[in-house]
Amino acid sequence: MRILSVSTAEQEASLALFEGSVLVGETAWGSSKTHSRRLLSMVDHLVETQAGLSLDRLDGFIAARGPGSFTGVRIGIGVVKGLAFGTSRPSAGVSSLDGIGYRFSHAGLPVCVMMDARRNEVYTAVYHFDRGQLIKKGQERVCSPEAAVAQVDGPGVFVGSGARVYRDRILELTKETACFGPQAMEGVSAAALVWPVLQTHDFFDREENRLLPVYLRKSDAQILFEEKCRA
Repeated sequence: MRILSVSTAEQEASLALFEGSVLVGETAWGSSKTHSRRLLSMVDHLVETQAGLSLDRLDGFIAARGPGSFTGVRIGIGVVKGLAFGTSRPSAGVSSLDGIGYRFSHAGLPVCVMMDARRNEVYTAVYHFDRGQLIKKGQERVCSPEAAVAQVDGPGVFVGSGARVYRDRILELTKETACFGPQAMEGVSAAALVWPVLQTHDFFDREENRLLPVYLRKSDAQILFEEKCRA
């Protein structure tokens, strides 16, 4: 099964192409300003130029469905839905947090993913793995860095853009016991998004995997509008 995976949930965007469980190709870029302009050309380059395939030879499409940048999430979902419609292939969504958490599936400690949500908040969930297999995933939520750290009982691995932004506070709260992932692996990985797909034979058919955006909180524009209405 050939799957194309797309993430534009954060400033760093990535694409990955799989054939079965084999990663055929992967590419990434770091500026969110180019997502809408570059995404389709990068898809063409990865699929047609690098892999020597046409889009209609793919079997399914995956997109990071959020949380993350409201604009970025919409761009990725829109492109993937368009590709799926144009090729009559299925599409599905995977949590952006999974695209970070699964990068650390062999960690021997709980993995606390923290994406910077601004406004002194993070998007977060805690993952527990055993020899590469997911044993338990906590609830996805948006909360303060302090509340995110409190999810971990004992030592943990803190990863994602939020873990970098609030590193000093995390170290203070954990009494210096926290471990951190490398900055190069803090973004949502399109390749990691495919991990849960490979573990579930009917992934595309499950209602909970429909390609719909998950924001976890209102947009800044909505919050500002409501604040003005209350003023």
